[in-house]
Amino acid sequence: MADYVSTVREFVVENFLYGDGSRLEENTSFLDHGIVDSTGLLELVSFLEQRFEIRVEDDEMVPENLNSLGCISSYLDRKLNSRSAL
Repeated sequence: MADYVSTVREFVVENFLYGDGSRLEENTSFLDHGIVDSTGLLELVSFLEQRFEIRVEDDEMVPENLNSLGCISSYLDRKLNSRSAL
C-alpha cells in the first residue's frame, strides 16, 4: 500500500492547523476535532484532485473517505489502484 499520509498531512497542517501538527495523528478525526469544516473539505478535495490527478465524485465525499489521514490514505490507495487496473 502506498503511503499518502505525509503528503496529505503536510497540506492539512499548513492550511488548517497553521503549521502546528503536533497533535495530528493518522486517525485524528478532522470533523470531531474541528480541523476541517465544509469549506475546508472543498479545499481538501481540490488538493487531492490536483495532487493525485483523480476525480473525487460527490458520492465519495463521505467521512469514511475523508475524515482523517488514515481514511484519505486508504481512499487514495483504492482510487489509484482501481485507475491503474483499467
